[in-house]
Amino acid sequence: MKFLFEVTMDEGALAEDPAGELQRILRYWGGNLKHYALRPGDGSAIYDSAYREVGCWSVEDQAG
Repeated sequence: MKFLFEVTMDEGALAEDPAGELQRILRYWGGNLKHYALRPGDGSAIYDSAYREVGCWSVEDQAG
């Protein structure tokens, strides 16, 4: 399996404070992952501190 975490960093809060905003996002999702089975097909949108969608994470089957 593959865990993918993709965030666009060139707009909004991420453009203003990239390190601080990315730290906040990673802390939030790190704590939130316990609510998921982390199986292929799981995933969710990622939001910045202004509640704008800035990316997504997903679990996928890894092609062999």
